[in-house]
Amino acid sequence: MAVAIKLNNITVEFKKPTLGNHTLKNNIYYFITGKKISTFKAIDQLSLIINEKETIGIIGSNGAGKTTLLRIIAQIIVPKSGSVKIFKRVIPLLELGIGFHPELSGRENCYLAGALLDFTPKEIDLRLNRIIDFSGIHSFIDAPVKTYSSGMFARLAFSLATEVDPEIFLVDEIISVGDESFQRKCILRIQKMIKKGITTIFVSHNLDFLVTQCSRLIWIEHGKIMMDGAAVEVAHRYRYQQRLLN
Repeated sequence: MAVAIKLNNITVEFKKPTLGNHTLKNNIYYFITGKKISTFKAIDQLSLIINEKETIGIIGSNGAGKTTLLRIIAQIIVPKSGSVKIFKRVIPLLELGIGFHPELSGRENCYLAGALLDFTPKEIDLRLNRIIDFSGIHSFIDAPVKTYSSGMFARLAFSLATEVDPEIFLVDEIISVGDESFQRKCILRIQKMIKKGITTIFVSHNLDFLVTQCSRLIWIEHGKIMMDGAAVEVAHRYRYQQRLLN
């Protein structure tokens, strides 16, 4: 099976603020502790291979590095060290509506976001009616998105992201947005994408959902892979560990 994503020994460090930044918060911290805030490793020498057509869930506690890992795959973050090789077109759904301009209409934002994803206006033309139909916001499509409710915003963003032919689809905790009927539509559409063989990677705390949708789970903590294997087995080990901690 062909490789879609290959990460080799990657490390991502985030700098915590230091006294040199001259912010009141940092100066107070230094005054109280006598210490400067250092860096921390969000991802720590992590290696990973994901093959084409795999459906993978990434799990772990808050702050484990799950979203950072997706941002590396989306090439939003460049690691401090190691190599990242992405062999297919990536469509990230990490923050709904990222790239949308609040002053532009829903229709105009479809073209703007499409351009950011390397789609021409003609390619968006071919998809626009399907995007609007799925979102269900027909009468508001020409209103500025700053006037949208959070549900309308989520509908349009999801509709756009799933209509632009991803080869690798990244999904970070967005299935819980919108009303119940919209959530069902989202899940059905993602299931169709999975059946088509689109490589799909989820980050979610909903283990039951991941076990039903994914063949493989990757459990990470402190930026390191704790377990990588069959979804049911990894979920079982993760739940057992959570019970011990609680």
